[in-house]
Amino acid sequence: MLFITSNISIADTEIDFTAVRSQGPGGQNVNKVSSAIHLRFDVRASSMPEIYQERLLKLSDHRITKEGVVVIKAQRYRSQDKNRAEALQRLQDLLQSVTHNPKVRRATKPTRGSQLRRMDKKTQHGKKKTMRSTPNLD
Repeated sequence: MLFITSNISIADTEIDFTAVRSQGPGGQNVNKVSSAIHLRFDVRASSMPEIYQERLLKLSDHRITKEGVVVIKAQRYRSQDKNRAEALQRLQDLLQSVTHNPKVRRATKPTRGSQLRRMDKKTQHGKKKTMRSTPNLD
């Protein structure tokens, strides 16, 4: 079980792991051992609440395909178990980011007093600048 919040969890059967060969340096170990992990998670077929599914699919994340499948490739470590744990952690972070409710913004207006203070300050600043200019001796 992958726990997203205290009341939302994902069953292990909904997550598909595939071991693939890792890229980059690593000597002969890279050519022999499939230590990288491809994690696949189908959002539409999951048991997540529908509101979170919609939020997840609306994200403009390169890890989410057009079909609604989250694909994460983990290949940082030489161990397959560590890469699997990292892929699960990244999936958990992605799913947790969707569960936070965005704060509703309420439009506000400046108070009358703050508007008057701002205008007084502008007037004072303008007077200060006119005092700096050379006097007109006409």
